[in-house]
Amino acid sequence: MLTELIVPDWPAPANVRALVTTRHGGVSVGPFASLNLGDHVGDDPAAVAENRRILRARLPAEPVWLKQVHGIQCCDAAACSNAKGSQTPEADAAYSHKPGVVCAVLTADCLPILLCDAAGTVVAAAHAGWRGLAAGVIESTVAAMGVPGEALLAWLGPAIGPRHFEVGGEVRDVFSAHDPQAARAFVARPDGKWLCDIYLLARQRLADLGVCRITSADFCTVRDTQQFFSYRRDGATGRMASLIWLD
Repeated sequence: MLTELIVPDWPAPANVRALVTTRHGGVSVGPFASLNLGDHVGDDPAAVAENRRILRARLPAEPVWLKQVHGIQCCDAAACSNAKGSQTPEADAAYSHKPGVVCAVLTADCLPILLCDAAGTVVAAAHAGWRGLAAGVIESTVAAMGVPGEALLAWLGPAIGPRHFEVGGEVRDVFSAHDPQAARAFVARPDGKWLCDIYLLARQRLADLGVCRITSADFCTVRDTQQFFSYRRDGATGRMASLIWLD
């Protein structure tokens, strides 16, 4: 039985359900040990299938898995299908107004963002690496949900922390060109690189859309070797899932 899950602590309506997996509770071995849910990282497909079966037992339906490309496409999860023989939707976010439809994104350093409205009528999950964040994945997801930003709540899940996310100056330039305030999310290093706070960048983008009810915990996928997969730390590694649905 899968027990090592993170339940977001946020003031969402009672009919909004959300879970985040850790690296524990599955059958994968080696660098993918043990609950790897990514089918594109080199793990044994049979192990991934079993891990997804284990997770499925805790959910009302099979999650709508996405082919994530660090873009901004947000799909209607209820209109997508992961049925055998169907094509996995290419998107980096999904939303749903329909109860029982599970939106999901996979991460291993990128920021998973869960969203819902205060009335409990719509939910969404977004995959926000720096490229998707800069390109506007939050903006496209909020637009797809069809409610004002002021009506939304957001939860920021496990991602690479600001003490470990080293980027080049071009990343800082991209965000600062969009909003000069984004410069506050970068700290200069002596070698010319920058430390980037992806959580702050996401908060800024959300606030610009009117989303001010934002919750996150003190996560860092790189630092917490026991709980989380981290691509930046390990290279070959698994993926966690962040999931949200309406009861």
